[in-house]
Amino acid sequence: MATKLVSAKEKQLREEEEDGMNLEETLVDGHDPEPPELHPESYRMNSADEMRLLAIADNFQRQYSLLYPDRKPLLLCPANECGVKKFVSTTVRPTTTSHCELLTWQGCASFLADFLPLEPLEPPVDLPRQLSSSTSVLRRQRATCFESATLLCSLLLGVNYDAYCVSGYAVREMCLLDQSLQQCPLLDTEAKSEIGEQERQENKYTVKPLRELKSRFLTQQEKKQQEAEAALLLGQTLKERESEQRPADFLRGLRVHCWVLVLSGSHSVQENFFIDPLTGSSYPTDSDNFLGIESVWNNLNYYVNMQDCSNGCSEMVFDLEDLRMWEPVLYGATSKKQLILDVLKRKERKMMSITSSEEEEEQPRVFQMPRSWVSYITISKKDLETRWPEGKKVTHYRKAKLERFVPCLNPDGLITRLTTYKDLDCTEVTAVKQWYKYRNDNLEETQINKTDNFTSERFRRGRAFHLLFHRWRSLPTGTERLMEFSSAHIEYLVRRVLSPSEMEEYFQGRSDFLCYRRVVFKPPDQRSEPSYLQTDLENLHVQTVVEHFDRNASKPANEDLAKRVFQVAQDRIKLTFHLMDHRFFPSKRCFQKPRPGQKFTQALVSTFQVDQSEVPLTTLNLNRMLNELIKEEDKVALQIQRSLKEVNDIVACREQEEKEVELWTTSIAAAAARRERKQRELMAAQEKRWHQQQERDVMAPLLIRLGNPEVLSPEEAQQLYESCLSEFRERLEEKTNLLQQSYEKETMQLQSEQQRFQQSQHHLTQEDMQDYRKTCADKTLQIAAIQKRLNRHTETVQDKYDALDQKLRQDPRLAAHLKA
Repeated sequence: MATKLVSAKEKQLREEEEDGMNLEETLVDGHDPEPPELHPESYRMNSADEMRLLAIADNFQRQYSLLYPDRKPLLLCPANECGVKKFVSTTVRPTTTSHCELLTWQGCASFLADFLPLEPLEPPVDLPRQLSSSTSVLRRQRATCFESATLLCSLLLGVNYDAYCVSGYAVREMCLLDQSLQQCPLLDTEAKSEIGEQERQENKYTVKPLRELKSRFLTQQEKKQQEAEAALLLGQTLKERESEQRPADFLRGLRVHCWVLVLSGSHSVQENFFIDPLTGSSYPTDSDNFLGIESVWNNLNYYVNMQDCSNGCSEMVFDLEDLRMWEPVLYGATSKKQLILDVLKRKERKMMSITSSEEEEEQPRVFQMPRSWVSYITISKKDLETRWPEGKKVTHYRKAKLERFVPCLNPDGLITRLTTYKDLDCTEVTAVKQWYKYRNDNLEETQINKTDNFTSERFRRGRAFHLLFHRWRSLPTGTERLMEFSSAHIEYLVRRVLSPSEMEEYFQGRSDFLCYRRVVFKPPDQRSEPSYLQTDLENLHVQTVVEHFDRNASKPANEDLAKRVFQVAQDRIKLTFHLMDHRFFPSKRCFQKPRPGQKFTQALVSTFQVDQSEVPLTTLNLNRMLNELIKEEDKVALQIQRSLKEVNDIVACREQEEKEVELWTTSIAAAAARRERKQRELMAAQEKRWHQQQERDVMAPLLIRLGNPEVLSPEEAQQLYESCLSEFRERLEEKTNLLQQSYEKETMQLQSEQQRFQQSQHHLTQEDMQDYRKTCADKTLQIAAIQKRLNRHTETVQDKYDALDQKLRQDPRLAAHLKA
């Protein structure tokens, strides 16, 4: 086959590329863990289209520098990890993923921000000389802002976002990933959730409280005091702000940064916005953090910004089709909008059954962006689970430190810890909040508040005692505890507050309609040693017990108990009944217990009856009622004793659980883990088979250009057939040329060594003679190997071409439309 002619500029670029392949010094950073020879062929050399694109980019860079000498050079053709120059747009590889977490920009940005620690640019005002592929970045798990943005853009393009990498300038804190002056987003989320709960509770249909009567003078005094406190707080805040202000950045406006631009119109995006790949956060396009833009690019084209950025990006127009605002490197190349329009037109023509003769004449073909040289980007389930390097990530915010851990890394199940501080130097801790996962005691969250001196724990449903929340703090007289329970509690208890002086309990859904109980204990100095043989309120050091009951609709209101009070010291029991309709006061009854040996009489009972038509109860009925109340008092004493014992049991249980913390190791959890692992392996195998099929499908790249139609027309099938054979012929010719050039290069080097030896052989030492013989032997071996590869390739070229032709003719998508 005839050798394909290339321009002088392309020859020069190819020679530079081969020199870079043979010399490791062309690697800029040299931090790629794999040697160049282990990378795919597309990493180590350029195709004919890539060589032509490099020539176009070099010409564009020269014209740009000539027309705009005051502007910095553009990032067009940095070297990859093998030292080979690649156009930046071909480094973007649109990638689809089967992970649900990576189907939105939030999931992609959050994962990459966690997975890729920052490798700062050095110096910070210059563009990087090297841009590694996304596959290498994922393997070494470290990236510059340009490499992170490239990988994020590739993932977003794969899920149909109209995304672009942006090269420009940003503030110091964003370039250096310094978040120490920002509010922790976890604190913002908690504050918003609390506000949302308050708003939900404040319903407009809720009955408004009665107007509170208050003195105007007292109101004015309170207002003055609040204003004074606010002024004092504002002064403290201003002092803090002044103290936290850092020295001016002398490189402001010069620090280079790369981020991602997402345009509206695709994936339900309504407005353009930026994504910082280092933090995973989104920003509006007029954000003050971004100080200017030099260029944007994706896998289809490269655009240079022609707008004024003296005021940042606030007034920029992101219509990339406007040639007055954006200068493309490839004129007439396909854009995202054109692809969408072409697909819609093709579908419309098929629906209207328009033949090719009726279609408009096609425009002449222009040079399109070559396909990406980067291998398929794969993100494993393990990468999603581990996320952070070494299993943890620490982020410092304003007066806060956020630590995140891989699940099951810590033996106590800790996955997140948020520490807040009182001062900007983060020396005085105010609170520590921790989140857990997979614990056998169902613990989900703990908080230690050193300002209010309390500790709290929050649990998942299903643990012992049906406990959901436990908070306690130490007082001079003892410990105050707050406990919340699920509805599965045996006593239908939902909340309990216990202090040394009293205990409050809240119930829900009880058959006796009890909803609240308050127990007041005697002061510690008035208590005596309890007797464990007796169970009464006096023995429990109880002064008063107050109980409230919900309305029982099966009873009349004046017979339905609403409130019951046991006054132990006075031997008195007070009853209050529910309010009757159209009444302002409820009925009441008070019993005085008879002393030992005293006979019960009507004088021991005082009654307030609202309905005067009701017949008063007889002495016998009142006596029976008192006896029932005394029995109820004993039951209440037994319930209070059980409550106090339950509190002690819960505390003892929690102490024991903290000593024996275990993560889920039950057979059920193990079986679930095995099922999940098998499912992941099955999905991985299916995904691998699909990728192999896509790699074997030689028509896949060309079908993408046609919009992946389900059914091909005869014209499209013929065009696809000819394009496949044409591109394959070019690849064969390109490989022949490269082998021939390598053969000639090695032969010339051997001849040069021999000539040098002939000229200086009389002055060579024994070591020089040995080096010469070794060099000649190596060169001869290399020349023989290249000659053998060239001969084998030349002999099999026609067979490979015929095999591809036969494969295309047998393909069911083309067979029906090709002539035999």
